[in-house]
Amino acid sequence: MSVATTNQRRRRRIRDANLPYQLATLVVFAAAWEIYARVSGGLLIPSFTETAVATVELLGTAELWRAVYVSNQALVLGFGAAVVIGIPVGILLGRFRLLERYLDVYLNILLITPMAAIIPLLVMSVGFGLASRVILVAVFAIVMVVVNARTGVRQVDPALIEMARSFGASERQIWTRILLPGALPAIMTGIRLGIGRAITGMVIVELLMVSTALGGLILEYRGLFKAPLLYGTIVIILAEAILLISVARWGERKLTRWAETTTARSAK
Repeated sequence: MSVATTNQRRRRRIRDANLPYQLATLVVFAAAWEIYARVSGGLLIPSFTETAVATVELLGTAELWRAVYVSNQALVLGFGAAVVIGIPVGILLGRFRLLERYLDVYLNILLITPMAAIIPLLVMSVGFGLASRVILVAVFAIVMVVVNARTGVRQVDPALIEMARSFGASERQIWTRILLPGALPAIMTGIRLGIGRAITGMVIVELLMVSTALGGLILEYRGLFKAPLLYGTIVIILAEAILLISVARWGERKLTRWAETTTARSAK
C-alpha cells in the first residue's frame, strides 16, 4: 500500500469521525434553541421546530426561488469578477515588490473601510440596478482573493526559483512550474474565504441599498413580525453559504492533493 493511499484513508477516517460530533453539536444547539424559545422567546423568537416548518414551507414557494435567482445573479457575477481580477492582481503583487508599493495602500483601504459606507457612493454613481449590487459583491470578495494569492506567491521558497534559474529556466517556466503551483493552495483558500464574503455583500446590499430578492424577504417578514419565515429565510441563506463553501473546500482538496502529500512526507 502506498503512502498516499494510507494518508487518504487516514484523512477519510478523521472526516468520518468528526461527523457524529457535528451532528451531536447540532442536536444540542437545536434543543437549547427549542427550550429557550418556548420558555422566554416570545413573539420575535420562534422555536426550532417552527423555524424548520417555515423553512420547508418557503422552499415550496415560487417567491423564494425568484428571490434566490435575483440574489445569485449579483453573487455569481460579482464573485466571478473578484476571482478573475483578484487572482492575477494578487500574484503580481506577490511577485513584484515595486508594484506592491503603489497598490498596497489601496488594498489596505479596502481591508479597513466599512463596506456599508460604500453603498451611498454606488447608488450615486451607478444607481440601484444590478451593476451596483455586482460591484459591491466584488468589492467584498476581492480583498480575500488578492491577499491570499499574494501570500501564496510569497510562500514559495526563493531557493527553488534560484535553482530553476541556475538550470536555465525562463521566466515563463518559473511562473508555470514553480510560482503558480506553489501559490495554488493559498489561492484556493482565498477563493473559499471570498465566497463567504461575497454572500455577506450580497445580503448587505439588498438590506441597505434596495429592498429586493432575499434581503427584501427579510425586511418584509421582519416588518410583518413573521418570525418563523424570517428565521427560515436566514437559514436558507446560511445553507447556501455552507454548500458553496463546501464545494470550494472539495475543489481545494482535489486541486492541492499534492500539497497535502508533500506535507505528510515532510512531517515524516
